[in-house]
Amino acid sequence: MRHRKAGRKLKRTSSHRRATLASLATALLRHKRITTTVAKAKETRMVVEKMITRARRAATLPLKDARGVHDRRQVGRLIKDRSVIGELFSTIAEKVGTRPGGYTRIVKLGQRKGDAAEMAVIELVDFNTGKEQEKEKPSEKEKKPRAAGKPKKPASSVTPAPEAKDAAAKKGTAAKDAAPPSETKESQ
Repeated sequence: MRHRKAGRKLKRTSSHRRATLASLATALLRHKRITTTVAKAKETRMVVEKMITRARRAATLPLKDARGVHDRRQVGRLIKDRSVIGELFSTIAEKVGTRPGGYTRIVKLGQRKGDAAEMAVIELVDFNTGKEQEKEKPSEKEKKPRAAGKPKKPASSVTPAPEAKDAAAKKGTAAKDAAPPSETKESQ
C-alpha cells in the first residue's frame, strides 16, 4: 500500500529525484521561468514555494537571527549556487514580501513532439519577463538595409555556368535539325 507517500516518483531513484528537483529549482530561481513537463513543474512548485516562504520569513528577521540563519542553511541544502541563494533572500524575497503564497504559476503548453509528454512553463508570478519582452518588440518586422557595397543583382544579369551554355547550344542545334523542312525555308 502507498499510504502517506506524498509526491511523485518521476521514474527516478530518491537521490536522482532530489538532484533533478534541485536543478529545476535552481534554474527557476535564476531564470524566473523554465519549460519542463507538467509533473516536474508541479513537484518543482512545491519545493520552490517552501524556499520562497523561508526567504520571506528570514527577510523580516534581523541579519544574524538564529531563525534566519537556519532558513538560509535549509535552502542551501538543496540550492548549491550561492549567487542564487543571495538573489532569493534579497531580490525575490523583497518582491514577494506582501504576497501570502502562490509565488509560482504553471501554464500548460500541450504535448511534446517526440514522446507526447505534457509540457508546461513554470514561472515566478511577480517576475513576468515574457510579457515585458513582447511589449518591447515592434509589431511589424523592419527590413534591415543590405551591407554597403553589395547591391542586389537583378535576375536577368545572372550568367549561366559554362556547362549550361554548352548544353543549351547542343539543344539549339538539335532543335534546328529536327525541325521540318517547311519551317526552315520560311525562316530563310
